[in-house]
Amino acid sequence: MIWLSSSTLARLRDQLLERGAPPSMLAPAADTDDAYLDVLERDIGPLCEAMFLMMSADGDVATAEREVLRGAVRNLSHDSIRTVQIDALLERAKARVDRDGMKIRLDSVASELRADPARSEVAFVLAAAIAFADNLIADEENETLNTLAELLEISEDRANSLLDQLDEDMKQHPDRGTHDAAGA
Repeated sequence: MIWLSSSTLARLRDQLLERGAPPSMLAPAADTDDAYLDVLERDIGPLCEAMFLMMSADGDVATAEREVLRGAVRNLSHDSIRTVQIDALLERAKARVDRDGMKIRLDSVASELRADPARSEVAFVLAAAIAFADNLIADEENETLNTLAELLEISEDRANSLLDQLDEDMKQHPDRGTHDAAGA
């Protein structure tokens, strides 16, 4: 399994905070209350959906992919989002893909993110982490990652640089499991 280091996730989270990501408006509510999930989607929805799109690109959602996604969301939210809420967000994302199709959802997510290069890069790296999670990048995942980079207007050089940083994290911690650092 891929080990997405806490330092990488913290760097990504801090990058978003520096860029003025909307302040979290999380408040206690029923775990899957629609109004609460709407707030979560506004805060982290595009990032979560980008990871979901990568996770489902090959039609096989691996446990490792879910663990990386959950860990990333928890880390980005300072552990304020629980598994049941993450799963509810994933169900919403799945319903949108079922309704609209993968291409439309990729376009939609990219249009929400691309105005902010920092959020675009975070989404790209998190999607890549999902693709690498099961140690096998399917052709569909590779294609989805390339499409996402293009839609987010991340240059090929920059995308390669971001992937190199992710690869460096993995090389530094080859013996770690996904859930160890991702906070699952």
